[in-house]
Amino acid sequence: MPSRFELANAIRALSMDAVQRANSGHPGMPMGMADIAEVLWNDFLQHNPLNPAWPNRDRFILSNGHGSMLQYALLHLTGYELSVEDLKQFRQLHSKTPGHPEYRLTPGVETTTGPLGQGLANAVGMAMAEAILAETFNRENHAIIDHFTYCFVGDGCLMEGISHEAGSLAGTLGLGKLIVFWDDNGISIDGKVAQWFLDDTPKRFEAYGWHVIKGIDGHNPEMVKAAILQAKANTEQPTLICCKTIIGFGAPHLAGSEKCHGSALGEAEVKGAREKLGWQYEPFVIPSEIYAAWNARAIGEKREAEWQKKWNAYQGQFPVLATELQRRLTGELPDGYLDQFAEFIETVEAKKENCATRKASQNTLDFLCERLPELFGGSADLSESNLTFTKHSTAIGPHQFKGNYIYYGVREFGMSAVMNGIALHGGFIPYGGTFLTFLDYARNAVRLAALMKIRVIFVYSHDSIGLGEDGPTHQPIEHLNILRMTPNVSLWRPCDATETAVAWDAALKRTEGPTALALTRQSVPHQVKTLKQIHNIARGGYILVECEGTPDAILIATGSEVSLAVVAAKQMQAEGFQIRVVSMPSTDVFQAQELAYQTAVLPPTVKQRVAIEAGSTHCWYQWVGREGAVLGVDRYGESAPGSKVYEALGITVDAIILTVKKVLTKNKELV
Repeated sequence: MPSRFELANAIRALSMDAVQRANSGHPGMPMGMADIAEVLWNDFLQHNPLNPAWPNRDRFILSNGHGSMLQYALLHLTGYELSVEDLKQFRQLHSKTPGHPEYRLTPGVETTTGPLGQGLANAVGMAMAEAILAETFNRENHAIIDHFTYCFVGDGCLMEGISHEAGSLAGTLGLGKLIVFWDDNGISIDGKVAQWFLDDTPKRFEAYGWHVIKGIDGHNPEMVKAAILQAKANTEQPTLICCKTIIGFGAPHLAGSEKCHGSALGEAEVKGAREKLGWQYEPFVIPSEIYAAWNARAIGEKREAEWQKKWNAYQGQFPVLATELQRRLTGELPDGYLDQFAEFIETVEAKKENCATRKASQNTLDFLCERLPELFGGSADLSESNLTFTKHSTAIGPHQFKGNYIYYGVREFGMSAVMNGIALHGGFIPYGGTFLTFLDYARNAVRLAALMKIRVIFVYSHDSIGLGEDGPTHQPIEHLNILRMTPNVSLWRPCDATETAVAWDAALKRTEGPTALALTRQSVPHQVKTLKQIHNIARGGYILVECEGTPDAILIATGSEVSLAVVAAKQMQAEGFQIRVVSMPSTDVFQAQELAYQTAVLPPTVKQRVAIEAGSTHCWYQWVGREGAVLGVDRYGESAPGSKVYEALGITVDAIILTVKKVLTKNKELV
């Protein structure tokens, strides 16, 4: 039977070989954390390589994702569908072993990591999801949801500000099934971190309310094992296990140095490491007895089979709960939901209510949260402003996980990354709110949600200069276009309550990426629509106001500016102009429609177009062309009542009419 040291050396060898072959990567961390990983994966981790999606598996997150070869080596050795050839293709085009772990690409990878600290926040979200599902579905003697979340972090993860947001929240809630291993090797890319990172990390996490286990030798398997047992015994607090390690352990000249952090060791150093570690095998060669000792397929199948017996018993005793849990884990919406929501949308239209779209969103959520228990909401200390809390919301809190809402506190970045973790765990559709301008804080988590193509709903209220008195620090200008330019993000900026309801419907149906809702603070007028127009809202853009014959010009608007466009169009129609108004709440959804529909709404022959939006103009030129114009805001705002700010920045009915007439005159001159 191979020793623990030999098993860990298999990780080290595969890691340094793959990095060396690619001449790119980070060998130091995998070599330093190999002993910790060996103990965790062989003695504790509950998983099944033959079924990476087993619902009750433990979650393993590599927050310090630059050390991805550690995870790839573990997945390969334990029996996942990741071959030696895949390891040889490390960091190569279209391989299953990219530079940083990517969700959906590599079997067994739970989340995309790399931007440091976000994996930790994802782990907090996963641990939250486990706790809430367990509270909701477990019954006495039927612990059907019962697993741990393990996360590896490095010094870089803990330097990033998101580690404070996520760590503080986890400690406050008391997420006792979250266990984090700190790779305390004292090295980052620039060298010894003592020059710029002297935090007392254990005290910091103790202050958050964590159970902190200090002084663990990360190369002593028995100490690591004892620490994990101690951590698992404390189910009242998340645990930070502080593991002192040597980066690049085994490298004869580079161990303990930043020189093995982010580049290949070199042929001579790899050869020397083999000699020092006593690893006698050629690159990518693992002896059969070591493969046999690592292989987790049999034990994984056994564990899942044992759980399956519990699940069968649970189904027999609690069939309604079992059916509901299964539905939620598959991500399917309830039977009858689509018909109910279609009726709701018609009811909203019939009310003809003038209101802020943030209020319309809350009204919609009142309907949804009563019918969709998987909706899990929250806000970054702005529940009363975002209006994300509903009549059917119950907030979770410290050691209290019965609910469907969380007060995230002032943690926009942490909230967004935690939501990603909740979505990745399964069983929930998370939504969370803040002001649109604070997308700046949360941006990288939104980007990772888009990269992973997960169903997360970002609710952004106070979407324009219309928020008024808070001034330019709070008035978003470029943010709508940032979201539009982010691949896989679907942005909706509805003009009234009906469009808001349709936007929520689209967000819930969308399973291949996050959706952002941009909502007004100020009240907006209801726009009367036919059933056909209501149906066409879901196509992202539609004709709201039609004219007789071929339009002289087309106005395209979103959100609160739609009402201005409608008034301008009617005034111009009274003057004898033929003006069409297109409401385009979602440019990306409209762009995905068939060409015939797009050209019916925006005929190519009508080149006189004006787009109106109280934000950056840059993304609108694709819709108005060279002959058209964009009326927007390409400067920062002002502190004043919203209507005054609109006037000051030239987003008015008069300005729209003047712009349309200039476009018409210019095009006549061109002809």
